[in-house]
Amino acid sequence: MAKRAASTSAAKAPAKAPTKVSKARARAGDQPPEERAKPVHHEGPVLFGQGAATAQLVHAMRSGHMHHAWILHGPQGVGKCTAAIECARLLLDPDATDAHVAAFKAPRDSRVAELIDAASHPDLHVISKERADDSSIKELRDRKQTNIPLDLLRELMIGGTVSDGKTFESPVWRTAYFGHHKAFIVDEAELLDLYGQNALLKTLEEPPPGTYIFLVTTQEERLLPTIRSRCQRVAFRALDGDAMRAWYDRHAVPEEDRAWLSGFSDGSPGTAELAHRQGLRAWSEELLPRFDRLERGAFDATLADRLAELVNDFAERVVRENPKASKEAANRLGMRCAMLTLAWRLRAQLADAARAGDAAGVACAAARVALVADLEREIRANVNLKHAIANLVAQWGMLGGAL
Repeated sequence: MAKRAASTSAAKAPAKAPTKVSKARARAGDQPPEERAKPVHHEGPVLFGQGAATAQLVHAMRSGHMHHAWILHGPQGVGKCTAAIECARLLLDPDATDAHVAAFKAPRDSRVAELIDAASHPDLHVISKERADDSSIKELRDRKQTNIPLDLLRELMIGGTVSDGKTFESPVWRTAYFGHHKAFIVDEAELLDLYGQNALLKTLEEPPPGTYIFLVTTQEERLLPTIRSRCQRVAFRALDGDAMRAWYDRHAVPEEDRAWLSGFSDGSPGTAELAHRQGLRAWSEELLPRFDRLERGAFDATLADRLAELVNDFAERVVRENPKASKEAANRLGMRCAMLTLAWRLRAQLADAARAGDAAGVACAAARVALVADLEREIRANVNLKHAIANLVAQWGMLGGAL
């Protein structure tokens, strides 16, 4: 396992006492950032269905030569960020034994575990676009965040002078507060802008001893080749049927819901949890027949308004249940629910058309996949939701060619 000595020789600044941790920092898991909360611990393995990925990480930790930079890549909701957090637990906790590492499960009753659970461990840094909410840089707080800008990366990780003239020390180069290791997790790393990725290169190439960096991404291809070449890569996969059944058992998912959830989630526990908790089966039962009629040429004058209404009602419910929740973030999550519902239909259409040798059907379904991808980009760019939905429905119908 990696040595646990303090990394003092390369440190450029003394450790600072822990400060108040934002709600954004507390989001650490492999659900969408808006959905993350304090972790719930279970008996048994931390992850299901990711044996190859965790074996790669375990081997590195037990070898005594743990690489300092990692890319954890794969589909949404399959355990990438959960794995990064577990690595951090094992690396930061002096109570973690070789047996803990071999099992890929850190102690849950130690002081380090308590601090990580409370999102207040000073040597664990989780960076995401939501961290801009409580940035000390006013421009970042006021701006709608669709990426992880260079200024946020400088403030939270690499240090340097930002656009308003402030200069930040680099947390990467500070001595570990507890004298062990430091871990930096960049969630949705594909959202690092080009300037941020270039600025991160030197840190990835030669961080101080005892510093570990995990880039978590669903779109590895959006990271610069020079970023990828400096990191060890770990691939995460969609879960197979046995692994999903184990996940259902752990979370006591009713038997009658499992078949539908398995088809909808496509091997993603994060998606299955979201669909089960938010009642997306009802969405699909209402919306998909209407989209089917639209594809067959029957104009539906109220479909766009109804879809926007579902998203708005969803967001308002989230805000009512959690007064601290952002309506904008809740809208984004509602739109993700809608896009997941459409994506489920499109996966089935593509598979059916491919099996039938229907080239026109494949092309039509692929064009609609592109529409959903365009909608996702528009949501990230904060385009008006109603306009974006109306445009999607109009173009969906224009494609015709029911499958």
